[in-house]
Amino acid sequence: MAAHEIDAAIRDALPGADVALTDLAGDGDHWAAVVTAPQFQGLSRVRQHQLVYNALGGRMGGVLHALKLTTIPA
Repeated sequence: MAAHEIDAAIRDALPGADVALTDLAGDGDHWAAVVTAPQFQGLSRVRQHQLVYNALGGRMGGVLHALKLTTIPA
C-alpha cells in the first residue's frame, strides 16, 4: 500500500490529523506511522489505535502487511 494511500485514509477519517510515515523495509509493506490527532484526546492508547485501524478498513494484513503505530493526542 502506497504512503499517500495510507496518509489519505487516516486524514479522511481523522480530520486535522498529522501523519508521518516511514517505510521500514523499503518494500511498501512494512510501515511505521506517527499519527497526531485531536480526536485522540482523553482516549486510551488502545482506542486511539483502533481509530487508526478503522480508518484503514480491511487493508491491514492484506495490502498493508505491517504497521508500527504511534499515536499522540493533539
